[in-house]
Amino acid sequence: MKTRYSIPLAFIVLASFFGCQKKLTEDPKGNLTPVNYLKTQADLDAAVTSIYAMYAVDGAYAFTSKSTSYFGADDLTTDPGLNKGDMRAFDQLNGSSSNSSMNAEWNGPWTAIYQANNVITNYNQVNSTETLKNQSVGQAYFLRAWGYYNLVRTFGPVPLIDKVIPVDDRPVRSDVSSVYGLIVNDLKIAKRLLPTSFPGQPGRANQMAARSMLADVYLTMAGWPLKKTENYALAAAEADSVIKTGTYSLMNDYAAVFTTNNNSESVFAIQFNVGGGSPNRTFGSSSVPLDEVASNGSSGWDDYYPEINFFLNAPKCARTDATFYTTLKLIQADKSFKLVPWNSSETHAGHPYYKKFRAGLNDGVIETATTIQTINPSTNKTTDIIRYPLVLLDYAEASAMATGGPSAAAYIAVNQVRTRAGLPNLTPGLSATNFQKAVVNERGYEFAGEFGIRWFDIVRLQMLPEIIAARGNKENPINFTGDISQRYIAPIPQNEMYRNPAWTQNPGY
Repeated sequence: MKTRYSIPLAFIVLASFFGCQKKLTEDPKGNLTPVNYLKTQADLDAAVTSIYAMYAVDGAYAFTSKSTSYFGADDLTTDPGLNKGDMRAFDQLNGSSSNSSMNAEWNGPWTAIYQANNVITNYNQVNSTETLKNQSVGQAYFLRAWGYYNLVRTFGPVPLIDKVIPVDDRPVRSDVSSVYGLIVNDLKIAKRLLPTSFPGQPGRANQMAARSMLADVYLTMAGWPLKKTENYALAAAEADSVIKTGTYSLMNDYAAVFTTNNNSESVFAIQFNVGGGSPNRTFGSSSVPLDEVASNGSSGWDDYYPEINFFLNAPKCARTDATFYTTLKLIQADKSFKLVPWNSSETHAGHPYYKKFRAGLNDGVIETATTIQTINPSTNKTTDIIRYPLVLLDYAEASAMATGGPSAAAYIAVNQVRTRAGLPNLTPGLSATNFQKAVVNERGYEFAGEFGIRWFDIVRLQMLPEIIAARGNKENPINFTGDISQRYIAPIPQNEMYRNPAWTQNPGY
């Protein structure tokens, strides 16, 4: 019997932490080879690092394709033409199982999960101390949980593969509740095994990351489709346990969050390294208008920007100013630049863009207030998966919903985020429901455009009808006329359906 193992990356040069760059277009299950190299702590460290590396490639979470099916949210839209058809289809709520860009959302987590399974299965054979081995396998449990968390929220029922299995196996899709059961169990193990920090090793998941993610998982489980409202209390407790440590704090300047790596509010982030062949390609060019051309001839890719009404409804504050890009710089024949507003007839899309994703670590868009020198597609900027404001807002919402109304502590949590944004404190005396709506709105603008956060709020609270109702007539037209509730999860990629003929495609696809 052939056995599925993971890609052995013990021989990868690890100096840049993530040096693996491979486009994942083939079936990841076909790439796996034995892991008998796991003998020393160095081997184990390399195997764990390879899990992180599998998330940090174009075929996973290094490019805009990681958010393809999340374009149904109001914080993301794309060009009505150009080569944006894959994202535009989901923006129009009419994505299909043959959408090739969506493969990153499927393949990325699975390759990481397979490697995590190998670490979890084989780490005990390593000749090392129990402390070091526990720290390694704790990261594997965390990263497996994160992969499954993204899969189940995106695709609904998925196979539960928690060990090394034969390569020819075609496991059934497990129900959503069972998948969440594994996620919760993995995160509980991770928070028990992981240290509170890894000094000098940014990017490694620690106990605080496990607690923060578990809080978010519990909050999600309290909404659709499980609606386990008893989990609100569990979410509040986990988030509160992180808050009370005082480990994290909000950056004073919201804009600085997006021009620095591993700052004071970064709980867990994917690391990138251009020199090591692992660039982040969701900052810089991706978020820049096609209309903008730099002095050196480089130009924007026009991949994503917010819907107009999402922008217009943003609160007037410093955070909004730092989030949205509203004055475009158009190069002229003499190489000077003309400044025009986002809704000028001289722009082809007539939309605002995202300012916070332009600069990267000063390696994305290099510009002044009136000129653009270069526009680069590859940056060293981390992608923050959990920022401290997410912990604060998870706590605020969960605690209010758990107890039937917001406490003083819940107000303090949300008001920390609002104060940094430049907003007044939230209206006191709100009901639990109105407080929840206010917190969800706050999260929408605090995390505007950031990897699925707005979309997953829309899904768990079944907000699509109101999002569609608020959509302006200048957006890509919605061309789906079926049951809108079937658009909360994406279709299983068609290639996977061919490989697993016993599976049934998600309803509506």
